[in-house]
Amino acid sequence: MGSGNTTAGQKKLTAAQRAERIKAAEEREKRAEAKRKAAERTKKIFTVIVCVILILALGIPTMALTVLNLGA
Repeated sequence: MGSGNTTAGQKKLTAAQRAERIKAAEEREKRAEAKRKAAERTKKIFTVIVCVILILALGIPTMALTVLNLGA
């Protein structure tokens, strides 16, 4: 009879451990999601910056040539 109580105690402990593991897994999932969103945002910002640099790199010389041709 004493072993029956021990088994019941172990089952409760296992349920508590299972609940903790589920809680920890959900927390890891939330952190992974936040990390993924941060990476997406960083990628978008980087893309916008590269596009602005390319526009400036192509636009400034074009405008300079236009101004030089008008002045000549």
